[in-house]
Order: sequence, then structure tokens, then C-alpha cells
Amino acid sequence: MNEQLQFAVEALKERFGGVEKIFRGDVEVILTPESIVPACQTLRDEFDFEMLVDVTAVDYWPQEEPRFHVVYRIRSLKHNLIIGLRVPVDGDNPAVSTIEGVYPNANWFEREVYDMFGIRFEGHSDLRRILMPYEWVGHPLRKDYPLGYEEVQFTFNFDEINVRKPFARRVNKK
Repeated sequence: MNEQLQFAVEALKERFGGVEKIFRGDVEVILTPESIVPACQTLRDEFDFEMLVDVTAVDYWPQEEPRFHVVYRIRSLKHNLIIGLRVPVDGDNPAVSTIEGVYPNANWFEREVYDMFGIRFEGHSDLRRILMPYEWVGHPLRKDYPLGYEEVQFTFNFDEINVRKPFARRVNKK
């Protein structure tokens, strides 16, 4: 790992209790929802991570706690580095603070995550749907979102759903 990146990761671990994860050369730090804004400020102001590349989310349903992770990718153009931040959030009422004040381009990324996953960003200046129509009910990228008015089928509930399907549409499990 690059020395500059290691300094940034160590600072996040010491100051915010972050947990470092490295997978195939990509470095991520898992943080609490309360520490995401100060962690981003630290990365921007002290370690030259001046560009927010992406904000997205992951739904780990049917795992209940934590169901969602909000994932941030932040780049340092000066040092040619990327760091990932991951924030686990509760599945019942998912919310995390906005980082719009640190990285203004987070506005659209956070609106997309809200629209697709239903994760609220507290303090956001204009949190409303960006991709789906305003009257749309639900959040299409959640794993429990019904597709085509049929219950979502996975390996853990295959037999239960397959029994309810009409005979002509039943699928053989192999």
C-alpha cells in the first residue's frame, strides 16, 4: 500500500475507530454513520482527497443487521490514490448524514441512493427522487422489491416460492 494512503487509513482508524479492509488491492475503511462527515473532511483537508468519485449502497437482505452499507469512493488526484469508505446503516430506518458540505457533487449521488435504496441523507439540501417518477412507490434496488408482481426468489426461499407457481411455470432446481 502506498505510504500516503497508509497515513490516511491509520488516521481514520485512530480518530474515528475505522476498520481497515483490503480486497484485491482496494482499500476500504468501515466507519460509523456519525463519523462519515468528519472522516471526509479529514481526507479532504489533511490528505488531499479532493474528489468524490461515487456514492452507492449495498443491500445485504435477508441479513437484518446491518442490512445496508453506504459506499463512498474518494480520489486524490495529487497522489493518484483512491480510498473507499463504507458505512453500515440500520435496515428499519436507514439514514446517514450528508457529505454535501464536504463534497458538493454528493448531492446527485445521494439523491440516487435515496431513490433506489430508500436510504435518507440527513441534512441534504434537496432529497427527492432523481430517477423514478415522484409518485413511484418503493425503492427498486432493494432486494425485497417485487419484480413483475412476483415475490423475489433466491436460493434460500426457492422451494417455498416454487410450490406456489402454476404447474407450467415451475422450475426444476438443479
